[in-house]
Amino acid sequence: MSQPVTYSGWQSEKSGFIGRLSGPGFALVAAASVTALVPINMASWTAALVCAPVAAVLLLLAFGRVLGLSADEWIALAVRHQIAVALKRNTFLSGAFAPRSSKTGQQPMDLPGVLARLRILEAPDGLGGRLGVVHDPVAGTYTAVARIAFPGLALVDTDKQTARVAAWSALLRSYCTEDSPVVRIGVHQRCLPDDGAALRSWTAQHITADAPAAAVTALSEVMESAGPAATSRETYLAVTLSAGRARLAIKGAGGGQVGAAAVLVRELHAMHGALSTASLQVVEWLSPRKVAQTVRTAYDPESQMTLATRNASAEAPGWQGLEAGVSPEMAGPAAAEAGWGTYQHDGAWTVSYQVRTWPQSQAYATFLQPLLRPRQNARRSMSLVYEPIGPRRARQELAREKAKRSSARHLRAKSGQDESEDERREATLARSQDAARAAGQGVVRMTALLAVTVTEFDELETACAELQADAAAAGLELRRMWGAQDVGFAASALPLGQGLPDRRMGF
Repeated sequence: MSQPVTYSGWQSEKSGFIGRLSGPGFALVAAASVTALVPINMASWTAALVCAPVAAVLLLLAFGRVLGLSADEWIALAVRHQIAVALKRNTFLSGAFAPRSSKTGQQPMDLPGVLARLRILEAPDGLGGRLGVVHDPVAGTYTAVARIAFPGLALVDTDKQTARVAAWSALLRSYCTEDSPVVRIGVHQRCLPDDGAALRSWTAQHITADAPAAAVTALSEVMESAGPAATSRETYLAVTLSAGRARLAIKGAGGGQVGAAAVLVRELHAMHGALSTASLQVVEWLSPRKVAQTVRTAYDPESQMTLATRNASAEAPGWQGLEAGVSPEMAGPAAAEAGWGTYQHDGAWTVSYQVRTWPQSQAYATFLQPLLRPRQNARRSMSLVYEPIGPRRARQELAREKAKRSSARHLRAKSGQDESEDERREATLARSQDAARAAGQGVVRMTALLAVTVTEFDELETACAELQADAAAAGLELRRMWGAQDVGFAASALPLGQGLPDRRMGF
């Protein structure tokens, strides 16, 4: 058997205004410099006693760090959050009694915060079914969501592991082309407690009348004992199309939302072969009601079991004709409130994290498994969002990264400063990435977000501590999304392909 393959090469994205300084940070350094020069120009010791502390405070705000954020970013975040609290923008109450549309007779979708602009559209999937398309009119994107089944990596031999990872990387690389209409691919997985209600309901419907009484009793006892210890996992794939990049194709397909949906469906059909090669099975492309259900169950975990039981009973006598899922206008929470470090929604509390540092050493393909370890007191969610980059843009960005690092090393050498091993490693990594790109490999931007949700507030910090311990075991460094928990929830707990900001160029 061949040796297990290891992986590395993750590199943090630099987005400072100048070097690692943000725009406000640069302004603070400039203000500190001007303040420090005032006593010199005035030739006054009194002015020096006043200006020196002020300049020191400004420099501390520019270069100081608070829980992974620069001090100026932390203060801006705190001020923005307090303004939202004062104006009650951090709270959300659903518009259950909102007036219905005069055209459709339905209530509008009612989602909080950054999700308020989204609309769930309906489109033919090309196979006789209906596809739910999440439209963001501000970003000009259309997203389809699929439920995925996969065999996993932990219990297969090394060669199959390597082949499946290579097939997934080939899928991502196929979209690293100039002006690809697919601009984002998101993978979302949930691990949640399951009391076995749906399984018991399905079993009750499929037990025949002539089944032996002893077998039925034994099966019932097994399900009663195993049900409370059961956990279930849900895996989703979100594919996002940009209307701007696919402008001509959309125009050729009829234009507008109809044309955009047709182009998106065409891309989805073209993707099936690559997904099969990676041993990923598309169970279904979600309909509008199924998309709404994934959103609803994230906001209200208690509804998970009710909806699972109802969907499993749809074919039972007395339940025929019951449509699976949730109406899109009922997808959001009844009420939600964003705190400084937590997000309360309906009867649950969630804390969201961003992965800030990936393993610095070589890692196996299964290194993320501890993050979704089953827990009876909490449900966990993880979102991996990929943005394929075209060859021209990848060449420019990697060249810029190499130039920045070379310039920094040259300045340190001229000033007599020692070069750290971290700087040498980053420079070597930048060169190896550029060499891989020149050899035909693809370059993607990627972010990972995690969320932990509980229905008992007293268990929240314990669940957070367990998640951070499992992340440390995987070699990851997490950062709690202070002051932005509602935005973090939308990106980490929902399979809508959210969470990767636009690239900000530095100097």
